Amino acid sequence: MSFPIPFVIAQAAPAPAAGNPLWTFGPLILLFALMYFMMIRPQMKRQKEHRALISSLSKGDEVVTNGGIAGRVDEVGETFISVEIATNVTVKVQKGAVSQVLPKGSLKSV
Repeated sequence: MSFPIPFVIAQAAPAPAAGNPLWTFGPLILLFALMYFMMIRPQMKRQKEHRALISSLSKGDEVVTNGGIAGRVDEVGETFISVEIATNVTVKVQKGAVSQVLPKGSLKSV
């Protein structure tokens, strides 16, 4: 039996020339550097600012929590703070739940 197309014998391809490793890994290194400066570094800066905000909390500060509750700090503990949200109404929240400290006098009804 004969085939109309002769069998092709595979030949080894010539070895590619060794490239410069800088050109090979350059885009990957550039991608990691871009991710660091666009994502990781700003997030670390925000975390540092939040830690400083939490450590500086004191009685009488007016704060807003992540849930949107605004009130005056009544008591500061190790991990929790008591926030007075209305006259004689106090809520205990974690320190990490404080999202911002308001300027003095922002809450007049508390």
